[in-house]
Amino acid sequence: MYSRTGARPDQRQLIESHGALVKRIAHHLVARLPSSVSVEDLVQSGMIGLLEAAANFDPGRGASFETFAGIRIRGAMLDEVRRGDWSPRSVHRNARRVAEAIRGVEMRSGGDAADSAVARELGVTLEDYHAMLQDTAGSRLFSLDELLEGEDGADALLKGPADDPAEDTSRERLARAIGDAISGLPERERLVLSLYYDEELNLKEIGLVLEVSESRVSQILSQATKRLRARLGGW
Repeated sequence: MYSRTGARPDQRQLIESHGALVKRIAHHLVARLPSSVSVEDLVQSGMIGLLEAAANFDPGRGASFETFAGIRIRGAMLDEVRRGDWSPRSVHRNARRVAEAIRGVEMRSGGDAADSAVARELGVTLEDYHAMLQDTAGSRLFSLDELLEGEDGADALLKGPADDPAEDTSRERLARAIGDAISGLPERERLVLSLYYDEELNLKEIGLVLEVSESRVSQILSQATKRLRARLGGW
């Protein structure tokens, strides 16, 4: 692998010392993906992301290598998932419907949309709404990782000043919008996001913390991401 990529000794050291990071991210992601996605495939694609991170890392831009590499690794894994689009069209359609229903309820009420209000907006029972959340929990249509990556996401924010001042302003506004949207989530949804993304607990571990079932944690996480998608629709 080193010979094919022409990695320098300093890059090889970065790769060798961060192999465990690839495995940790892979196991974290696979916990919310269907069984058809194997952790081995994620690790393989993540290693490519790690190689690219080592080749492109510039310590003068202020970010640590682990932070920079983590974004590249997740991005490479998500690209692998996108290439094999395992989500049925109905899942994507329901994800959009849920986000639109949340947006509609919150625009009218001016507050957080409760589960029961979203279910009424969709014209389904509360049980059916929770089933929709469960089905769309792993959908590639939207995830916090996807929201934060790409040209206008966290990856771009780590690239340093842009040549265009307007682009810098856009990046700052996006970062503030994401932070404000997360801060404005209901307390339980904020907690689940924090435990899942910051503390990197899996769904079962979060369920033990909150004293709820693993499936309920999945529903809360799914609803939080759909709520963020609704509130950040303009981006």
